[in-house]
Amino acid sequence: MPKESTFKNMAVCLTVVCLVCSAVLAGIYVMTRDAIAAADAAKTDSAIALVVPSFDNKPSEDVIRVPFGAGDTANVYVAMKAGETVGYAIEVSAIGFGGEIRMMVGIDSSGNVYNTSVISHAETPGLGSKMTEEAYSGQYVGKNPSENNFNVTKDGGEIVAITASTITSRAYSEAVKTAFSIYESIGK
Repeated sequence: MPKESTFKNMAVCLTVVCLVCSAVLAGIYVMTRDAIAAADAAKTDSAIALVVPSFDNKPSEDVIRVPFGAGDTANVYVAMKAGETVGYAIEVSAIGFGGEIRMMVGIDSSGNVYNTSVISHAETPGLGSKMTEEAYSGQYVGKNPSENNFNVTKDGGEIVAITASTITSRAYSEAVKTAFSIYESIGK
């Protein structure tokens, strides 16, 4: 014979279901957190390798947290070879048309952009997502914002914006300029 549906029975049943679900989620978290952390570290390592000259240290293990702006902090990774600094990989973000654009900007030992790499974005496929292509991102390579104007041409700069994606292009440029201001704040 089924139990009578009372408030007490419903509360006990709901509590048991919530406890079981919470335990399952906690167990899954414990089992996957190391794998997720390793995947994040690998993603960071590959982004660093793309944006700085070859190095022989492990920059992702020696992250420097640099404060900038209004309470923000940036991760700065120092790439070294034979004990000499060959570049800095600076993780920055900006708000584009579709949301946050997270990227790594590499600055070589002479103070120029070595390369850039987008870590994540939510820009429109086929439009704003073209920022990841060499035709756009390559415009920054070898340049320094103290000698070059990193604004898009619509704003009087040297960077040719992605067609129909000016907001994304501006955000990308701002992220690169932010990386340089962080680079300058750590004393080059």
